[in-house]
Amino acid sequence: MTNDQSNAMWGGRFAAGPDAIMEAINASIGFDKRLARQDIEGSRAHAAMLAQQGILTNKDADAIREGLLTVLSEIEGGNFQFSTALEDIHMNVEARLKEIVGEPAGRLHTARSRNDQVATDFKLWVRDQMDAAITGIEALMRALVTQADAGADWVMPGFTHLQTAQPVTWGHHMLAYVEMLGRDKSRFADARTRMNENPLGAAALAGTSFPIDRHMTATALGFDRPAANSLDAVSDRDFALDYLAAATICAMHLSRFAEELVIWSSAQFRFVTLSDRFSTGSSIMPQKKNPDAAELIRAKIGRILGANVALLMVMKGLPLTYSKDMQEDKEQVFDAADNLMLALAAMTGMVADMTANRATLEAAASSGFSTATDLADWLVRELDMPFRDAHHVTGTLVKLAEDQGIDLPDLTLTQMQAVHGKITESVFDVLGVHNSVASRMSYGGTAPAQVRAQVARWKEVLG
Repeated sequence: MTNDQSNAMWGGRFAAGPDAIMEAINASIGFDKRLARQDIEGSRAHAAMLAQQGILTNKDADAIREGLLTVLSEIEGGNFQFSTALEDIHMNVEARLKEIVGEPAGRLHTARSRNDQVATDFKLWVRDQMDAAITGIEALMRALVTQADAGADWVMPGFTHLQTAQPVTWGHHMLAYVEMLGRDKSRFADARTRMNENPLGAAALAGTSFPIDRHMTATALGFDRPAANSLDAVSDRDFALDYLAAATICAMHLSRFAEELVIWSSAQFRFVTLSDRFSTGSSIMPQKKNPDAAELIRAKIGRILGANVALLMVMKGLPLTYSKDMQEDKEQVFDAADNLMLALAAMTGMVADMTANRATLEAAASSGFSTATDLADWLVRELDMPFRDAHHVTGTLVKLAEDQGIDLPDLTLTQMQAVHGKITESVFDVLGVHNSVASRMSYGGTAPAQVRAQVARWKEVLG
């Protein structure tokens, strides 16, 4: 491709071609070739609309639409030669289309600009990624619901400050992440609805004098409506920021769970055993089984949050409408989307394969004075004691047990009555971890019956 050929794509404004440095910084084809399918989809819809409106002949429109399918086939087949001199995916496609169909290719760009073209392409791509994220989230939710169903009545310690707090069930813990992911799913769905307006036809920034039908292209491309303001249509990247914001929160949730899996699979906890498929060994320590997949998932939020911040910084100072700065909008989103989908797939695989060590979980649940709150509640309920007084009595009993190196259920009734004389034998009914979790029957509580009800609800929701 000569500089003269490149200049022809720009028009007669430029007498000399850019030097190699300008060509390198100006070109985006190295990354925006990922938009090829969306670019061709938008161009085919545009050509059909131009013919419908009498702006193109049916013959030219048919040639263009068929030629674009040939270009797409070449790209997807790996037989397309991308040119940096042609800058971007739009010019690369148009140049090849001209080689295939000749003069009609030059009519395709009537009543549009690269400004509305790239906004349309990018929106279509991001919309596809929102759909993919929702599908990936649902797969992980199903894996978690399966774990919750299997362990609805398995007891484990619940933590605050990573200190033993109260007994909970394995199923309840798994469903906590299902709830988080459910919100992630809704964020992507909300963002998809909000962004589903068609920029095509906004042209460079002011619309066009040609009698186009923007509703027709909106329908053809699956948009709900045309974007209502041409200035906003070409300068908006909120849809990409919405995607990155939802992806960042989702990645944060994955990172939290990944951290728990790292802790739980350690020799000190042994709460879970991760499969060999999602673990690695050490080059010098034969006993090691490292949760590398979880650790890498834990790190992914750094890249995804970084992409979010980077695009916000690109957009924050831009006057209306299009500025070349906006060419920097795609690489971050591409990278974030790739890493989110990889993290979701890896986490789904880990959850499906991991084994919860039920006996270890129960032993841990029974330690650390995890039923102290149950004791305090019993004092309030059975002895009509103010909760603050019950808290103090329970704290005294915890200290007594701690000094003797035993847990609360191991204290004798005599020892308890020495602290408060009205305590009766029935107190031991609430000190077992199974009794504790079974009693948490408030809506959203950890009782197995509540867990099973939530499992049933999520199975119905997820289908």
